Amino acid sequence: MSGETLGHLLYGLQIALSPLNLLYAFIGCLVGTLIGVLPGIGPAGGMALLIPLTYGKEPASAIILLAGIYYGAMYGGSTTSILLNVPGEAASVVTTLDGYQMARKGLAGPALSIAAIGSFVAGTIGVGLLMLIGPPLARAALKFGPAETFALMVFGLSMVTSLSGRSLRKGLISTILGLMLATVGTDLPTGLIRFTFGIPKLMEGFDVVVVAIGLFAVSEILSCAQELRTGQYHRAELSRIWLSLKDLLQSLGAILRGTFVGFFIGVLPGAAHVTASFLSYTVEKRFSRNPENFGKGEIRGVAAPESANNSAACGALIPLLTLGLPASAVTAVLYGALLMVGVRPSPFLFQKHPDVAWGLIGSMYVGNLMLLILNLPLVGLWVRILDTPPRWLFPMVLAVSFVGVYSVNNAPLDLFLATILGVVGYFMRKLDYPLAPVILGLVLGDLLEQALRQTLMISGGSLMPLIQSPISLVLFGLAGAVMVAPKLIYRGNVKLETET
Repeated sequence: MSGETLGHLLYGLQIALSPLNLLYAFIGCLVGTLIGVLPGIGPAGGMALLIPLTYGKEPASAIILLAGIYYGAMYGGSTTSILLNVPGEAASVVTTLDGYQMARKGLAGPALSIAAIGSFVAGTIGVGLLMLIGPPLARAALKFGPAETFALMVFGLSMVTSLSGRSLRKGLISTILGLMLATVGTDLPTGLIRFTFGIPKLMEGFDVVVVAIGLFAVSEILSCAQELRTGQYHRAELSRIWLSLKDLLQSLGAILRGTFVGFFIGVLPGAAHVTASFLSYTVEKRFSRNPENFGKGEIRGVAAPESANNSAACGALIPLLTLGLPASAVTAVLYGALLMVGVRPSPFLFQKHPDVAWGLIGSMYVGNLMLLILNLPLVGLWVRILDTPPRWLFPMVLAVSFVGVYSVNNAPLDLFLATILGVVGYFMRKLDYPLAPVILGLVLGDLLEQALRQTLMISGGSLMPLIQSPISLVLFGLAGAVMVAPKLIYRGNVKLETET
């Protein structure tokens, strides 16, 4: 770090550590954590709702408050995913795979602890990377046109191999279901209404939160209710609340890999948080000597996506701070908030408004530390939720889930859709079809279609741009390797066992 950068950082810390800005950072972190815990609202929605809180405040204070809500919500999203199998937002879906299984084994405390520590480490490193390599990385991200974005989405869909469990065929079917859901609604370029069956509300398409809560939370309640009725329901007693040194050492590699994967994916436009968490989980499973443990309560399956999720939040700020371009829904809200307080994001933001830019960076260091201090003591309190008797716990979870679903659009139809999807998810569980690929297909399907359509419009209907870009070719190659590698490794292992 150069002396000039260090000087700017000290200036930012001086702004962030002023008593008033410390208070705003704390309020933002606390409110953001509560927003993250409640399913349905999400970071972008929470920030948009609370923008009025910034009226009359200094620009630096306003952006520190909103940024606190942002990374607070990213922190809090893991809590209900781990404890109740209720993902608060799409990026937390991956955390449910191993986090909830750990909770059912009586290890909810270590799962929540590693999520908090991983988020802290990833957030701190992410802010450092933002300062050091942010500008050149933002310029590199501008090379991602529609063709490269399409290739990135194909690469993202290839991650289904890590989410499929024992059968890749069933994983692909689940992904196709997600892609089909992504086609419902109005096709914006042509105005064509697709698969709405005359229901006006469906013209907006399926909201990912409604689908995630329906598939994961409602179906989980249905499954547990059946187990309870037949006497098969079992939840292990809490074995320990805190993280052991062995757990921490096991997770360090996953945290660091998830941090770097999340940061670099976060810079790219689109569903960065979701892609980052899915990709980090895939990478971790590939690196593991025991990939069969993933999905059954593997602590690295919690550490990696939670780290990626939070470092992606830092990466997503780079286009906004260095180029003045909002690359995601969250940064678009921040962009609007900056305009409201008289600051126009541009490539000259650091020169014209150093108090805002460096104050934000300084507050991110302070906020990460606040969130760790705030969340770790709460672990003991959160895990006590699981002591609630099932006959009370399940209705409460269902009520929280439906409140989250209704809060997305204030539409009763969403409650009906979540119920239907819950029944679908219940039968998918029974038939051993994985649920996470549905979310993957739904999130990436729309982006995939848009990128392909833009590519065709620019090229006059030709698909050649897809194979003329070196970046696209590399991403297609990686997607092919991810799809084929598991089969090769499996055959290699079988051959080795046969020879032995």
